[in-house]
Order: sequence, then structure tokens, then C-alpha cells
Amino acid sequence: MRNFGNVALGLLGAAALAKAASDVHDLKKDTFQPFVEEHDLVLAEFFAPWCGHCKALAPEYEEAATTLKEKDIALAKIDCTEEAELCQSYGVEGYPTLKVFRGPNNVSPYSGQRKAQAIVSYMTKQGMPAVSVIDKDTIEDFKTADKVVLVGYFAADDKTSNETFSSVASGLRDSFLFGATSDAALAKAEGVKQPAIVLYKTFDEGKNTFEETFDKTAIEHFAKTSSTPLIGEVGPETYAGYMAAGLPLAYIFAETAEERDELAKTLKPLATKHKGKVNFATIDAKAFGQHAGNLNLEAGKWPAFAIQETAKNQKFPFDQSKKMTEKNVGKFVDDFLAGKVEPSIKSEPIPEKQDGPVTVIVAKNYEEIVMDDNKDVLVEFYAPWCGHCKALAPKYEELAALYANNPSYSKRVTIAKVDATLNDVPDEIQGFPTIKLFRAGDKSSPVDYSGSRTIEDLANFVKENGSHKVDA
Repeated sequence: MRNFGNVALGLLGAAALAKAASDVHDLKKDTFQPFVEEHDLVLAEFFAPWCGHCKALAPEYEEAATTLKEKDIALAKIDCTEEAELCQSYGVEGYPTLKVFRGPNNVSPYSGQRKAQAIVSYMTKQGMPAVSVIDKDTIEDFKTADKVVLVGYFAADDKTSNETFSSVASGLRDSFLFGATSDAALAKAEGVKQPAIVLYKTFDEGKNTFEETFDKTAIEHFAKTSSTPLIGEVGPETYAGYMAAGLPLAYIFAETAEERDELAKTLKPLATKHKGKVNFATIDAKAFGQHAGNLNLEAGKWPAFAIQETAKNQKFPFDQSKKMTEKNVGKFVDDFLAGKVEPSIKSEPIPEKQDGPVTVIVAKNYEEIVMDDNKDVLVEFYAPWCGHCKALAPKYEELAALYANNPSYSKRVTIAKVDATLNDVPDEIQGFPTIKLFRAGDKSSPVDYSGSRTIEDLANFVKENGSHKVDA
């Protein structure tokens, strides 16, 4: 057995060496502007030393900095406990905040994941034009420049295809690398006819081809669906991407990596059959088993399968008493797509009467109350265990009374709340409390509340954003 002291000393020595050789630039107020002026592209992390998320990011950020140094893309960090004025000037409100700089005045938020590979991929895309011109000497390297790249094959004088492809690339440049070639010989070698798009990827079948009419929406759909693994994995780094994909997500819950791999092989034919209609993904039941409850599955009973209709936040749990075979799950997915499976709705009983000024919503009366097109409806989505929700409760009651006790106001405004842990609601709620205003005449676009939780500020929010402009 190796001596622990020697190992620890070795680790400390390695850490000290890594710190001394850091490729992340530590910037101050007087060095920040000259640095971003000197470099064409900079990713800056605004952090606080005590921040746990910042500490978790640090090794990933260091690794990315070393890789990106070779591409002449600089990574920097700013300690906001020492440089508060600088951080405030760029609107930093939480840690870590990452921003992309192309000079001091051209700033955009970093919207990638906080892993080294993801940072490298994202910043590499930022360092390239929306569409790179490629030829016979560069095409092979470009195909493997990232996990997913798209290459457009069309004639130089085909303005329509060029413009459409460039428009798609501009909108999706944060997600994918785009290249284009007008060399007919390269298209022939690839086995496609101009105009066409080939998506190259480092997983599944390796590539997909788009040879339909060059329509922006169709190309965007092709890019998003073809770039999603047949059976990926749901986790903190991928969840948002699956939610944004716009397709139903089929979860495969299992406790061990071996069991997840085995189930993925078993269900792969279904993922292939329904590609572009349903995304399939495994999920670690040990780490994220509590999410099964959100899908109306019985947590702890593994393996398990459920489909979430992400657009409507509807849940379709597979019968956990049945074995997860390709045949059984296949029939369930077929029935789901055919509209033969009713969504599982978790709901408390509808209150026999509304006792207080705050209207209590449950899943079974959500539509009736929230979607009342004649009223502005302010809804608090809360959890019983949430400390912030408990602190808000008495103020929310007072706010509701301002409207409930005035007959003129109560006809036009409802202040309501719903326990989002016990009732299924159409919106995916990320944190508690979440407050949304559903305006009269415009229920499809609720307005999120992000202000301070005072009675005055909430009342002003209803007045300024509600259709009826009620001033309580």
C-alpha cells in the first residue's frame, strides 16, 4: 500500500505546479480593459473565492484555458470580492458569471455548460466565422473539429441556399460548427447532390444527410434532431438541452451504469424508429431518482420508464409492474405517439371553498382559474418546505387582500398559489417560489416576476404588466 503522506505531498506539489503554470489570466481593474483590447476573443469568469460553484468550475476552467491557449483564445478571471466596481459595471449579480468579450464594448453572456470540453467547444465556435469556407485540403480536419459539425454542399452561384444556410448558422453558431464548399467534386465524393447538408458527428451512425428543400425551419429541425444521440444521458449538463429540443423525452431509469447500458441496447431499435419524434435518454436512478417522482413514477422501484411531453410538461409513466422489454415499451411509445395514452395528472383535491384572499389552485382546477381569459392571474408556484416561500406567505396574503376586498378589483385580478410538488402544472418550474403573471387575453405568454418580494413591488408588477392595469 502506498504511503498516504507521500501521495498527499505529491498531490500538493502537483497542485502548486498547476497553480504556478496556470493559463487563466488573473485580471484587476487596471489590467482588464487593456487585456480585452489586446485579445480578439476572451472568456471572463467573474467569481467569489467562497462560491462553491466557482470552486467546482476552477479545474474545468483551467483545463479549457490550456487547450484554448493553442487556438489563441484567452480565459480570464476576476475576483469580485476585490474588484466589486468592475464586476458591477458588467452587471454581475451572481457567481460564477461568465461573459464573452470581443473588445470591452462587445460583450455577450456565455451560455454553454461548465465543463472543460464544453467550454472549449463553445469558445472554438465563437472564434470562427458563422460559416467557414472549406476545400479539399481542409474538409477532413473540419469534419472532426467538434462532436457535431454541419457542412453545406452547394454551388457558389446558388444564392438562395447560401443565404438560408448562413442564416441558420448565425442563429445556431453557439451550438454547432458550420462549413460550406462549392466544390462539386467534394459533393460527389460524399455521395450527395448540390444543394445538400451533411451533419458529421462522433457518435451513433456518424453522419446524417439533408437533401430536402432549403427551408430555414426544416434545416434547424434537422440540426437539432440529428445532433441528439439516439440514446443519450440526462444529467445537470444535458437537461436544459433536452428541454429546449422541443421533443418528448423518454427517460430510462436504472441504478448502475451496466444496467443503463444494457437497457439502452435493448431499447435502441425504438430510439432509431422514433428518431425526430421522441428523444430517448438514460438517467442515473441513484443520483437522480427523486426526479422519478416528478414524472409520477414510484421512486425506488427500478428500472423504470416514463415519457415527458416537454412542451406541455405532461407526464406518461410506464407501468412499473411490467418488464421493460423492447416489445412492452415499444407498444407504450407507439400508443403515446398515437394519442392513446392519457397523461398522468397528480393533483390535490379541489378545495370545497376558498377560505382566504389567496386563491388555492390544484391541477384539477388550474385551467379554470389560471386560463380565465377575463382576468389577470398572478400565480405563485411554491413548495411547502421552501424557506423563501414561507417568508413570502404573509406578504402574499396581504397582497391578495388588496384585490379580494375590492369588488371592482376582484373582477379583474386573481392572486393565486399552487403547491407545485403535489400538483402537475403545464410549466416546468425550476425553483421556488416562481411567480408568473398570466394576463387577460394573452394566456400563452406569462410574464415572469424577478423583482423584490414586497407587497408594493408585486402590486406594481401586476399594474404595469397586467392587461387591466389595476392599481391596488
